[in-house]
Amino acid sequence: MHGTPHIVSDVMTHTVAAVGHGAAFKEIVQLMQDRKVSALPVVEGGGRVVGVVSEADLLPKEEFRDSDPDRYTQLRRLSDLEKAGAVTAEELMTSPALTVRPDATLAQAARTMARAKVKRLFVVDAAGRLKGVVSRADLLKVFLRTDEEIAGEVRRDVVSCLFPVPDSSVRVHVRDGVVELVGQVRDTSLVPVAARLVRAVEGVVDVRFDLTGRAEPREAPAGDSENVDSP
Repeated sequence: MHGTPHIVSDVMTHTVAAVGHGAAFKEIVQLMQDRKVSALPVVEGGGRVVGVVSEADLLPKEEFRDSDPDRYTQLRRLSDLEKAGAVTAEELMTSPALTVRPDATLAQAARTMARAKVKRLFVVDAAGRLKGVVSRADLLKVFLRTDEEIAGEVRRDVVSCLFPVPDSSVRVHVRDGVVELVGQVRDTSLVPVAARLVRAVEGVVDVRFDLTGRAEPREAPAGDSENVDSP
């Protein structure tokens, strides 16, 4: 995996509980309790994911159980009121389901979660069949990489390419995921490039630099060579 981004299949949970279209309300609640999950994928023939039922889809039944919503509430929360009267997964589910492919990078999965404000993504193959689930906690596993692993990748994939010896002399220090590059470099214009590349290394928490330009050796002016006395 050196030098390549981790992907969803590296960190996802492969065993996932799912329900069919006709699963009953109480069956869904019981399965969530038993598996200690807050959402379940809804699948049809062949395991293709067609929707998701979450705790948020179930709560309206309790919220509106003993109330008679006014006209304004009926118009504003029509979807929730419909779910309050739902009794099967097909009626409760949110569709289409928000999913991710196993070969998506962790960064891509994180962006999808952040934009949709969800805690997990169900993982599907090219045909939409359920393969697993990836959570926010799974995406954070890259930060469990050791400082030694991170330092090795930074030296190999960044420093050796941008600041090769003998033109540059750069040392890599990593502590608690914070990378520091110290030394002299021939071309300081490459420092911003190095910053981007180091931040892209998985497990890196922050990047710091103490790099200075390396002075070029000056050529001696003509006729200024060392004098040698004649015998």
